[in-house]
Amino acid sequence: MMRVLFFAFLMAASLSSHAQRLPETNLYLFDIEAVTDSIYRFSNPKFLSGFNLGGYNNQPSFVNDDELYITVQMPSDTTQSDIFALDLANEKLTRVTQTLESEFSPYFIPPTDAEIDAGNYSFSAVRIETDANRSQRLWRFPMDRSNKGSLVFRTIDNIGYYHWVGARRVALFLVGTPHRLVVADTRTETTVDIASDIGRCIQPLPNGNLAYVDKSSSGSWLLKRLDTRFYRSQLITATLPGSEDFAVLEDGTFLMGSGSKLYKLHPRKDNSWIEIADLSYYGILNISRLAVTDGKIALVGSGR
Repeated sequence: MMRVLFFAFLMAASLSSHAQRLPETNLYLFDIEAVTDSIYRFSNPKFLSGFNLGGYNNQPSFVNDDELYITVQMPSDTTQSDIFALDLANEKLTRVTQTLESEFSPYFIPPTDAEIDAGNYSFSAVRIETDANRSQRLWRFPMDRSNKGSLVFRTIDNIGYYHWVGARRVALFLVGTPHRLVVADTRTETTVDIASDIGRCIQPLPNGNLAYVDKSSSGSWLLKRLDTRFYRSQLITATLPGSEDFAVLEDGTFLMGSGSKLYKLHPRKDNSWIEIADLSYYGILNISRLAVTDGKIALVGSGR
């Protein structure tokens, strides 16, 4: 039985049309505190997806310390996904996109100085278009929902996942055989090839560089860091077997899940992954995607 607190989020209208049926997943929130280098305290557990039991609740991304954007598909829907916002402080749910297309992978876009001065903030998401090729393009949306958004790249239409590198560059997981990691400039739409056969998770490091998973080895998957200035990659460590999702804390510590357990690794302090929590007590058996902000961790899991 799940021993977590439920948020009484209210649901908006039902979803409709154009993606694939996605697996049932749930979303959880904990306060996290490092007690020592190897001991972490997890407290104040919350079950965030009570509004969509049996549905897809995934790809959490903090846009600030109290607001989490997620990708949602209802259990009654076989096709459509949209972006929802969870106001964690006020326990409020808002549907952010409601389109004929499907949107997924929301992230806050780092603003330019001019955008900060004007108070113009945006988030991005990948949209599955309704064209014959079902193109996957990156879109920009205003946080105040004042318009319906605009394309980031007009010529790049096979984007699976991504992460921003400042306000003008984006690291892109390009869907293909094999999948590729490139860094694209939003002003010129030119790209720099980085790696092939990568994992879906791309995360920022505290120094502005990025981390990603290299799956090209016939043995272990490898966690690597990318120098975003010179586009050079370096090995960090092997991932946990079969795991590709991770998050990075402010001090540079990596977190990764395997089954019901969470592990940590700090590249300068740890020689191997260290178990820091077993969340099976909360009915969480399969941890996948993670998101962190100051003192909080959101994670995706399933009970089977």
